[in-house]
Amino acid sequence: MTILVAGGGIGGLAAALALANRGFAVTVLEQSANLGEIGAGIQIGPNAFHALDHLGVGPAARAKAVYVDGLVLMDALSDERVCVIPLDEPFRQRFNNPYAVIHRADLHGVLLEGCRNHAGITLRTATRIVAYEQGGEGVVAITQSGERLSGTALIGADGLRSAIRAQLVGDGEPSVSGHTTYRSVIPTEQMPEELRWNAATLWAGPKCHIVHYPLQGWKVFNLVATVHTDAKEAVAGEPVPTELVRDSFAHVVPRARRIIHAADSWKRWVLCDREPQEAWVDGRVALLGDAAHPMLQYMAQGACMAMEDAVCLGRALSAMGDDIPAGLEAYRSERLPRTTRLQLASRAMGEYVYHPDGPRRLARNAWLGAKSAEDFHISLDWLYGFGR
Repeated sequence: MTILVAGGGIGGLAAALALANRGFAVTVLEQSANLGEIGAGIQIGPNAFHALDHLGVGPAARAKAVYVDGLVLMDALSDERVCVIPLDEPFRQRFNNPYAVIHRADLHGVLLEGCRNHAGITLRTATRIVAYEQGGEGVVAITQSGERLSGTALIGADGLRSAIRAQLVGDGEPSVSGHTTYRSVIPTEQMPEELRWNAATLWAGPKCHIVHYPLQGWKVFNLVATVHTDAKEAVAGEPVPTELVRDSFAHVVPRARRIIHAADSWKRWVLCDREPQEAWVDGRVALLGDAAHPMLQYMAQGACMAMEDAVCLGRALSAMGDDIPAGLEAYRSERLPRTTRLQLASRAMGEYVYHPDGPRRLARNAWLGAKSAEDFHISLDWLYGFGR
């Protein structure tokens, strides 16, 4: 009997690799006609590289990544550099892996190639799972067309609006944060020359921020600009007028505005998450990645957590042998505290580091500006040291 994985994104492909590497037969069921990823850059911490190494695709991912020198926090009102977390050799030695940035499509491509090269993995597109049934020694995944696919387990890696979660948890629509993110990718020569930093840079302002870093061998720069708009409805990948984005950041310092003005096309997303839930598992069905614990972007850990989930899932099912429900419960029990912490920390980072104003902004600058590199390493050990 095959383990079925609903969703062919980063989390679903990582789950397939983790399970197949442990000897399970896996079928990935992707609703889109083609396997691919939308979006632009994502940040990959050492913990994600630990997971990629466990999945057997670490070297391929490293070859696609750009290794930035530091994480830089700039004050978007005063133009001062608040702090830098150096990502140099002491950082790499402490966490046994680097920190890097990578295009989302490149990371997805590395996982996809790993799956295509694995004899134990079958990839099936244009197959949307809308429900499941259980009984005896297996589970049946039901497609939108009414087809019934049998397996020994079903992993819901089908994202923020997971149909598997809708049946398993039933918590309705995700929570709309009211934060709107505008994304663009520009050629490096279009980026202001004095801002072509080899860093993942955050310009933090009142109820807004801008992030930029190089991608794809320095061919392009990834731009992410977020502002509180009090949006009530989720939006994903909608083109917006350039002037709308520029007007949203008219209050930040000129250097930060130059970043916004460097791009001539933008798309917007309204950020969503969900309240942490304990119910990830129903017999032979389990959730993974955004289907289990969707989080805001402010810890840069969404994809990283999905890959960690995958490694844990493979290990837990392998350890429990034929007892699939026990293996899924062991996976849930191990992952729930860590992912819940990341969900809550992501919200807090948005409020207290990315977007504060007035006295809170000054307190942030004083607090983070006083930290040494060693202070930052100690405070990040729980996050980046995991799985090393």
